[in-house]
Amino acid sequence: MRILTYTFLLTALAGAGLAQQKGPASPPREASVTINGHAITIKYSAPSVRGRTIWGPDGILAKDPTAPVWRAGANSATAFHTDADLEIEGLSVPKGDYTLYILPTPGKFELIINKQTGQWGTTYEKSQDLGRVAMKTGSTPSLVEQMRYILKDDGGNKGTLTMEWEHVSASVPFTVK
Repeated sequence: MRILTYTFLLTALAGAGLAQQKGPASPPREASVTINGHAITIKYSAPSVRGRTIWGPDGILAKDPTAPVWRAGANSATAFHTDADLEIEGLSVPKGDYTLYILPTPGKFELIINKQTGQWGTTYEKSQDLGRVAMKTGSTPSLVEQMRYILKDDGGNKGTLTMEWEHVSASVPFTVK
């Protein structure tokens, strides 16, 4: 009986160790691009769909107690760094560090550039907003299981910031000054 108990206990402990090796539910990710020698970086934690509805009135974000502003990722606030002054849809963004939030509403998303940095993701201070810009929304060709940011060099001094998750894509062009 003791051997069976020890075997069971060792198997359970080994299984627990394997579960811990899977990693966090929303792993840290980074998107970056260099345009005209200037780095632009987004650091975030990437949540997964995991069979849930994300967007719309029945989505998990609609039930988020911090709504309507979304931390644009999971865990800590989504960090945005630029080595150059930017213009994002008419908003002047001086080089430096910021936090990104998104205000998702039906048919319209707004990207929020916030001056507060280093906070937990659900700590949002509207008074710290540098500004808000409209994002172009669309559908992804297939399910995007794990949320992702894409920073793209569009040539010259132009780029695009895109967030994709589930079946939604939201993007905004920017210019490096």
